[in-house]
Amino acid sequence: MFSPLGRELDTIIAAAWDAYSHSRKSPATRKAGAGFADPDYDLAVDWLKARDAIDQAQQRYDDTGLSLRILLINGSSRSEHTCPGEMSKTWRMVEIAKSCFVEMGFDVDVLNLSRLASEFGKQIHPCKSCASTSMALCHWPCSCYPNYSLGQTDDWMNEIYPLWVAAHGIMIVTPVNWYQAPTALKAMIDRLVCADGGNPDPSSTHGKTVSEAKELELRGWPYPRHLAGRHFGLIVHGDSIGAETLRRSLSDWLTDMKLISAGNMAECDGYVGYMKPYATSHEEFDKDTAFQEEVGNAARALGAAVRLARAGRLDNPAEGLSDPVPK
Repeated sequence: MFSPLGRELDTIIAAAWDAYSHSRKSPATRKAGAGFADPDYDLAVDWLKARDAIDQAQQRYDDTGLSLRILLINGSSRSEHTCPGEMSKTWRMVEIAKSCFVEMGFDVDVLNLSRLASEFGKQIHPCKSCASTSMALCHWPCSCYPNYSLGQTDDWMNEIYPLWVAAHGIMIVTPVNWYQAPTALKAMIDRLVCADGGNPDPSSTHGKTVSEAKELELRGWPYPRHLAGRHFGLIVHGDSIGAETLRRSLSDWLTDMKLISAGNMAECDGYVGYMKPYATSHEEFDKDTAFQEEVGNAARALGAAVRLARAGRLDNPAEGLSDPVPK
Protein backbone atom coordinates (compact mmCIF):
# COMPACT_ATOMS: atom_id res chain seq x y z
CA MET A 1 0.00 0.00 0.00
CA PHE A 2 2.84 2.39 0.81
CA SER A 3 5.31 1.16 -1.82
CA PRO A 4 4.60 4.09 -4.19
CA LEU A 5 5.70 6.39 -1.37
CA GLY A 6 8.98 4.60 -0.72
CA ARG A 7 11.17 7.60 -1.53
CA GLU A 8 9.12 9.91 0.71
CA LEU A 9 9.13 7.40 3.56
CA ASP A 10 12.90 7.00 3.30
CA THR A 11 13.24 10.78 3.62
CA ILE A 12 11.00 10.81 6.71
CA ILE A 13 12.88 7.89 8.29
CA ALA A 14 16.21 9.61 7.67
CA ALA A 15 14.95 12.80 9.32
CA ALA A 16 13.64 10.84 12.31
CA TRP A 17 16.92 8.95 12.68
CA ASP A 18 18.90 12.17 12.47
CA ALA A 19 16.77 13.73 15.24
CA TYR A 20 17.24 10.65 17.43
CA SER A 21 20.96 10.19 16.83
CA HIS A 22 21.66 13.87 17.55
CA SER A 23 19.31 13.95 20.57
CA ARG A 24 17.23 16.82 19.24
CA LYS A 25 14.88 16.92 22.20
CA SER A 26 13.03 20.08 21.15
CA PRO A 27 13.17 20.85 17.42
CA ALA A 28 10.91 23.93 17.70
CA THR A 29 12.49 26.74 19.73
CA ARG A 30 12.57 30.52 19.97
CA LYS A 31 14.66 33.06 21.83
CA ALA A 32 13.79 33.39 25.51
CA GLY A 33 13.52 37.16 25.31
CA ALA A 34 13.13 39.76 28.02
CA GLY A 35 12.63 38.60 31.58
CA PHE A 36 14.90 35.58 31.30
CA ALA A 37 18.46 35.27 32.61
CA ASP A 38 19.73 34.70 29.06
CA PRO A 39 17.39 36.39 26.57
CA ASP A 40 19.30 34.84 23.64
CA TYR A 41 18.87 31.25 24.83
CA ASP A 42 16.71 29.05 22.59
CA LEU A 43 13.77 27.84 24.69
CA ALA A 44 11.44 25.05 23.57
CA VAL A 45 8.18 26.39 22.17
CA ASP A 46 6.35 23.62 24.06
CA TRP A 47 7.79 24.82 27.37
CA LEU A 48 6.92 28.45 26.64
CA LYS A 49 3.31 27.48 25.88
CA ALA A 50 3.14 25.55 29.16
CA ARG A 51 4.63 28.49 31.05
CA ASP A 52 2.10 30.87 29.48
CA ALA A 53 -0.77 28.58 30.49
CA ILE A 54 0.50 28.57 34.08
CA ASP A 55 0.83 32.36 34.08
CA GLN A 56 -2.77 32.69 32.89
CA ALA A 57 -3.92 30.25 35.57
CA GLN A 58 -2.10 32.27 38.23
CA GLN A 59 -3.87 35.41 37.02
CA ARG A 60 -7.23 33.64 37.42
CA TYR A 61 -6.20 32.51 40.91
CA ASP A 62 -5.27 36.07 41.90
CA ASP A 63 -8.38 37.73 40.43
CA THR A 64 -10.76 38.30 43.34
CA GLY A 65 -13.50 39.21 40.89
CA LEU A 66 -13.73 35.63 39.63
CA SER A 67 -15.44 32.68 41.31
CA LEU A 68 -13.42 30.54 43.67
CA ARG A 69 -12.22 27.35 42.01
CA ILE A 70 -11.83 23.78 43.27
CA LEU A 71 -9.70 21.10 41.63
CA LEU A 72 -11.28 17.71 42.33
CA ILE A 73 -9.01 14.76 41.51
CA ASN A 74 -10.07 11.17 40.93
CA GLY A 75 -6.99 9.14 41.87
CA SER A 76 -8.35 5.75 40.82
CA SER A 77 -7.30 4.04 37.58
CA ARG A 78 -10.48 1.97 37.57
CA SER A 79 -13.42 2.74 35.27
CA GLU A 80 -16.22 1.15 33.28
CA HIS A 81 -14.51 2.21 30.04
CA THR A 82 -11.92 -0.57 30.10
CA CYS A 83 -11.14 -3.96 31.71
CA PRO A 84 -12.77 -3.51 35.19
CA GLY A 85 -16.17 -3.24 33.51
CA GLU A 86 -17.73 -0.94 36.10
CA MET A 87 -17.16 2.49 37.56
CA SER A 88 -15.02 2.92 40.65
CA LYS A 89 -16.34 3.74 44.10
CA THR A 90 -13.84 6.59 44.00
CA TRP A 91 -15.70 8.13 41.07
CA ARG A 92 -18.95 7.92 43.01
CA MET A 93 -17.25 9.77 45.88
CA VAL A 94 -15.99 12.39 43.42
CA GLU A 95 -19.58 12.92 42.29
CA ILE A 96 -20.73 13.38 45.90
CA ALA A 97 -17.96 15.90 46.58
CA LYS A 98 -18.60 17.73 43.31
CA SER A 99 -22.29 18.18 44.10
CA CYS A 100 -21.33 19.72 47.46
CA PHE A 101 -18.88 22.15 45.85
CA VAL A 102 -21.37 23.15 43.15
CA GLU A 103 -24.05 23.69 45.79
CA MET A 104 -21.63 26.01 47.62
CA GLY A 105 -21.16 28.06 44.44
CA PHE A 106 -17.64 26.99 43.42
CA ASP A 107 -16.34 26.45 39.91
CA VAL A 108 -15.11 22.85 39.81
CA ASP A 109 -12.47 21.28 37.58
CA VAL A 110 -12.53 17.47 37.70
CA LEU A 111 -9.22 15.78 36.91
CA ASN A 112 -10.06 12.15 36.17
CA LEU A 113 -6.79 10.22 36.29
CA SER A 114 -8.54 7.00 35.26
CA ARG A 115 -8.28 8.35 31.71
CA LEU A 116 -4.63 7.24 31.76
CA ALA A 117 -5.84 3.63 31.76
CA SER A 118 -8.77 3.98 29.38
CA GLU A 119 -7.93 6.63 26.78
CA PHE A 120 -5.65 6.21 23.79
CA GLY A 121 -2.49 8.31 23.93
CA LYS A 122 -3.15 9.71 27.40
CA GLN A 123 -0.05 9.43 29.58
CA ILE A 124 2.03 10.97 32.33
CA HIS A 125 5.69 10.22 31.74
CA PRO A 126 7.83 9.35 34.79
CA CYS A 127 9.79 11.97 36.69
CA LYS A 128 13.49 11.81 35.73
CA SER A 129 14.59 13.10 39.17
CA CYS A 130 16.52 16.14 37.96
CA ALA A 131 16.06 17.67 41.41
CA SER A 132 18.41 15.08 42.90
CA THR A 133 21.16 16.45 40.66
CA SER A 134 20.33 20.06 41.53
CA MET A 135 17.08 21.79 42.43
CA ALA A 136 17.92 24.43 39.83
CA LEU A 137 17.94 21.70 37.17
CA CYS A 138 14.27 20.95 37.89
CA HIS A 139 12.33 23.54 35.89
CA TRP A 140 8.85 24.92 36.56
CA PRO A 141 6.96 23.78 34.62
CA CYS A 142 8.80 20.53 33.87
CA SER A 143 11.05 20.84 30.83
CA CYS A 144 11.92 17.13 30.53
CA TYR A 145 8.99 16.50 28.20
CA PRO A 146 8.23 16.39 25.39
CA ASN A 147 11.48 14.77 24.29
CA TYR A 148 10.98 14.22 20.59
CA SER A 149 14.26 12.40 19.99
CA LEU A 150 13.17 9.66 22.42
CA GLY A 151 9.53 9.64 21.36
CA GLN A 152 8.48 10.85 24.83
CA THR A 153 5.53 12.96 23.72
CA ASP A 154 1.82 13.46 24.46
CA ASP A 155 2.52 14.14 28.13
CA TRP A 156 -0.57 15.22 30.10
CA MET A 157 1.21 17.28 32.75
CA ASN A 158 1.30 20.52 30.76
CA GLU A 159 -2.51 20.50 30.98
CA ILE A 160 -2.50 19.44 34.65
CA TYR A 161 -0.12 22.08 36.03
CA PRO A 162 -2.49 24.99 35.21
CA LEU A 163 -5.37 23.17 36.91
CA TRP A 164 -3.40 23.10 40.16
CA VAL A 165 -2.29 26.71 39.80
CA ALA A 166 -5.81 28.05 39.14
CA ALA A 167 -7.36 26.19 42.08
CA HIS A 168 -7.98 27.81 45.47
CA GLY A 169 -8.75 24.39 46.91
CA ILE A 170 -7.60 20.91 45.88
CA MET A 171 -9.38 17.72 46.89
CA ILE A 172 -7.88 14.32 46.12
CA VAL A 173 -10.19 11.30 46.26
CA THR A 174 -8.34 8.01 45.97
CA PRO A 175 -8.31 4.34 46.87
CA VAL A 176 -5.31 2.77 48.53
CA ASN A 177 -3.30 0.28 46.47
CA TRP A 178 -0.89 -1.88 48.47
CA TYR A 179 -0.61 0.76 51.23
CA GLN A 180 0.29 3.38 48.60
CA ALA A 181 -1.11 5.74 45.98
CA PRO A 182 -2.39 4.21 42.73
CA THR A 183 -0.03 4.35 39.76
CA ALA A 184 -1.76 7.25 38.01
CA LEU A 185 -1.87 9.41 41.14
CA LYS A 186 1.74 8.65 42.04
CA ALA A 187 2.88 9.59 38.52
CA MET A 188 1.25 13.01 38.90
CA ILE A 189 2.67 13.45 42.41
CA ASP A 190 6.22 12.79 41.22
CA ARG A 191 5.86 15.22 38.33
CA LEU A 192 4.68 17.95 40.71
CA VAL A 193 8.13 18.07 42.33
CA CYS A 194 8.88 21.08 40.12
CA ALA A 195 6.15 22.98 42.01
CA ASP A 196 8.17 22.49 45.20
CA GLY A 197 11.21 24.66 44.58
CA GLY A 198 11.50 24.32 40.81
CA ASN A 199 13.45 26.77 38.66
CA PRO A 200 11.11 29.01 36.60
CA ASP A 201 13.88 30.04 34.19
CA PRO A 202 15.51 27.25 32.10
CA SER A 203 17.78 29.83 30.47
CA SER A 204 19.53 30.28 33.83
CA THR A 205 20.90 26.74 33.45
CA HIS A 206 20.96 26.76 29.64
CA GLY A 207 18.58 23.84 29.62
CA LYS A 208 19.93 20.79 31.39
CA THR A 209 23.52 21.95 31.91
CA VAL A 210 24.41 20.19 35.16
CA SER A 211 27.45 22.28 36.09
CA GLU A 212 25.51 25.54 35.75
CA ALA A 213 22.59 24.18 37.78
CA LYS A 214 24.84 23.02 40.60
CA GLU A 215 26.64 26.35 40.69
CA LEU A 216 23.33 28.21 40.78
CA GLU A 217 21.99 26.08 43.62
CA LEU A 218 25.15 26.46 45.68
CA ARG A 219 24.87 30.25 45.53
CA GLY A 220 21.77 29.83 47.68
CA TRP A 221 18.57 28.43 46.21
CA PRO A 222 15.29 30.01 47.43
CA TYR A 223 13.08 26.92 46.81
CA PRO A 224 10.05 28.82 45.48
CA ARG A 225 6.81 27.04 46.42
CA HIS A 226 4.68 27.65 43.36
CA LEU A 227 1.46 26.28 44.91
CA ALA A 228 1.85 27.69 48.41
CA GLY A 229 -1.23 28.93 50.24
CA ARG A 230 -3.83 26.77 48.53
CA HIS A 231 -6.04 24.66 50.79
CA PHE A 232 -6.52 20.93 50.41
CA GLY A 233 -8.75 18.08 51.48
CA LEU A 234 -8.36 14.31 51.16
CA ILE A 235 -10.67 11.32 50.90
CA VAL A 236 -8.85 7.99 51.04
CA HIS A 237 -10.72 4.70 51.10
CA GLY A 238 -9.88 1.02 51.16
CA ASP A 239 -11.46 -2.33 51.94
CA SER A 240 -9.01 -3.89 54.40
CA ILE A 241 -5.96 -1.86 55.41
CA GLY A 242 -3.71 1.07 54.50
CA ALA A 243 -6.12 4.00 54.13
CA GLU A 244 -4.76 5.83 57.16
CA THR A 245 -1.18 5.39 55.95
CA LEU A 246 -1.91 6.82 52.51
CA ARG A 247 -3.96 9.70 53.88
CA ARG A 248 -1.10 10.71 56.17
CA SER A 249 1.41 10.38 53.33
CA LEU A 250 -0.64 12.59 51.01
CA SER A 251 -1.17 15.15 53.75
CA ASP A 252 2.56 15.24 54.50
CA TRP A 253 3.36 15.70 50.81
CA LEU A 254 0.92 18.57 50.36
CA THR A 255 1.96 20.39 53.53
CA ASP A 256 5.61 19.99 52.53
CA MET A 257 4.70 21.93 49.37
CA LYS A 258 3.24 24.63 51.66
CA LEU A 259 -0.37 23.91 50.87
CA ILE A 260 -2.67 24.21 53.89
CA SER A 261 -4.93 21.51 55.29
CA ALA A 262 -8.57 22.52 55.55
CA GLY A 263 -8.74 20.72 58.90
CA ASN A 264 -9.38 17.29 60.32
CA MET A 265 -12.86 16.90 58.79
CA ALA A 266 -11.43 17.68 55.37
CA GLU A 267 -8.99 14.76 55.68
CA CYS A 268 -11.09 11.63 55.62
CA ASP A 269 -10.02 7.99 55.52
CA GLY A 270 -12.16 4.91 55.89
CA TYR A 271 -13.16 1.48 54.65
CA VAL A 272 -16.01 0.42 52.42
CA GLY A 273 -17.16 -3.16 52.85
CA TYR A 274 -14.39 -3.97 55.31
CA MET A 275 -13.10 -7.48 54.55
CA LYS A 276 -16.20 -8.18 52.44
CA PRO A 277 -16.12 -9.62 48.89
CA TYR A 278 -14.98 -7.26 46.13
CA ALA A 279 -17.99 -8.33 44.08
CA THR A 280 -20.42 -6.62 46.46
CA SER A 281 -18.38 -3.49 47.21
CA HIS A 282 -20.76 -1.12 45.41
CA GLU A 283 -23.68 -2.52 47.38
CA GLU A 284 -21.66 -2.01 50.56
CA PHE A 285 -21.05 1.62 49.58
CA ASP A 286 -24.77 2.08 48.89
CA LYS A 287 -25.52 0.94 52.44
CA ASP A 288 -22.77 2.98 54.09
CA THR A 289 -24.58 6.30 54.19
CA ALA A 290 -22.40 7.45 57.08
CA PHE A 291 -19.25 7.25 54.95
CA GLN A 292 -21.04 9.00 52.11
CA GLU A 293 -21.81 11.82 54.55
CA GLU A 294 -18.15 11.90 55.62
CA VAL A 295 -17.22 12.43 51.97
CA GLY A 296 -19.68 15.29 51.73
CA ASN A 297 -18.43 16.83 54.96
CA ALA A 298 -14.83 16.70 53.75
CA ALA A 299 -15.87 18.68 50.67
CA ARG A 300 -17.88 21.15 52.75
CA ALA A 301 -14.97 21.67 55.14
CA LEU A 302 -12.59 22.39 52.26
CA GLY A 303 -15.10 24.75 50.69
CA ALA A 304 -15.54 26.59 53.97
CA ALA A 305 -11.77 26.98 54.39
CA VAL A 306 -11.38 28.38 50.88
CA ARG A 307 -14.18 30.88 51.45
CA LEU A 308 -12.81 32.00 54.81
CA ALA A 309 -9.34 32.43 53.33
CA ARG A 310 -10.69 34.57 50.48
CA ALA A 311 -12.56 36.72 53.01
CA GLY A 312 -9.40 37.21 55.07
CA ARG A 313 -10.90 35.38 58.04
CA LEU A 314 -8.64 32.31 58.02
CA ASP A 315 -5.08 33.33 58.78
CA ASN A 316 -2.07 31.10 58.27
CA PRO A 317 -0.29 31.03 61.66
CA ALA A 318 3.06 30.63 59.86
CA GLU A 319 2.55 33.72 57.71
CA GLY A 320 5.69 35.85 57.66
CA LEU A 321 7.93 33.23 59.23
CA SER A 322 11.16 32.31 57.46
CA ASP A 323 12.00 28.63 56.95
CA PRO A 324 15.62 28.15 58.08
CA VAL A 325 15.89 24.89 56.08
CA PRO A 326 13.80 25.52 52.95
CA LYS A 327 14.66 22.21 51.28
